[in-house]
Amino acid sequence: MNLIIDVGNTSTKLAVFNNNKIESKTAVETKQVLNSIKHILETYPEVRLAIVSSVGRLEKEVLVYLEANLKLVVLNHETPIPFKNLYATPKTLGIDRIALVCASVQQFPDKNVLIIDAGTCITYDFINTNNEYLGGAISPGIRMRYKALHNQTANLPLLETEQPKHVIGNSTIEAINSGVVNGVLSELNGIISEYRSIYLDLTIILTGGDAKFLSKQLKSSIFANSNFLLEGLNYILQHNTV
Repeated sequence: MNLIIDVGNTSTKLAVFNNNKIESKTAVETKQVLNSIKHILETYPEVRLAIVSSVGRLEKEVLVYLEANLKLVVLNHETPIPFKNLYATPKTLGIDRIALVCASVQQFPDKNVLIIDAGTCITYDFINTNNEYLGGAISPGIRMRYKALHNQTANLPLLETEQPKHVIGNSTIEAINSGVVNGVLSELNGIISEYRSIYLDLTIILTGGDAKFLSKQLKSSIFANSNFLLEGLNYILQHNTV
């Protein structure tokens, strides 16, 4: 069994995989990670392998504990991966994006795949039928847009994410909701349309914290999978420990 640890910007996700099936999944504050790992290993003593992907900060004592108890892979830009990376600056490519592409390689081999991760940022990553990663795009996520409107102006309130009632907002609150949510949807639909104009046979994956909120509102046919990054990390772990 495998332990997957994804250290994000705001929280850390922990998942236990039995082969390719998720047995458990939880999200905790980063300061609670060590205690959570100990609890998981008590609950699942069959866990032998672990992988850490960190775009945030993980305390050194956590890594020391993992190395003492499990065979550990710490994902970085030198970790062997199952695709050809044609990014012009490969060392700057986020390891979370690497994991997402690995998941697409495992689940949609020999396909043109656009992976959209709607989280803190919205990232777009594309891999073609030749197993070549070409790059993508990065833009502000939904919460970042709400916060920017509040923080960069004198009078606009900070709102919770809410589906606008109409494209024409007839109050400041409705105008903000319309601008943020419809703006994101227009961006997603527009970028998907651009990719489809180049690649007629295109598979689209939507994942990330806002995937559920956005998936029912998109015009395009997509696969929504909230566990896609975790599945990619599990595949990388398998790829490096066979």
